[in-house]
Amino acid sequence: NSFFILDVAKNTTVEHMKMFLTRLGEGSKMVVTGDLTQTDLPDGKSSGLKHAVNVLRGVEDIAVVALTERDVVRHPLVMRIVRAYERDAARREAAREERRKK
Repeated sequence: NSFFILDVAKNTTVEHMKMFLTRLGEGSKMVVTGDLTQTDLPDGKSSGLKHAVNVLRGVEDIAVVALTERDVVRHPLVMRIVRAYERDAARREAAREERRKK
């Protein structure tokens, strides 16, 4: 009969996320938040949040909500910053894919 909040889960490892999620007790609810575009994990470490989103999608009683730049309610410049980082992430991913093809 508890309410758990894991905020800024972007930096959890897969092991940490599993440990947290499996602590849910009877009558409890859990909310996990995080921005996958701002992960600060060292190279070689997988994001537990990203892994959980992929593994748990479609599991009954679990909802995944993805917010977009339209959901950012801050200074207008923040929205432009978010867009710039999204473009950069897309460019980096395209470059990784190109390297994998070689």
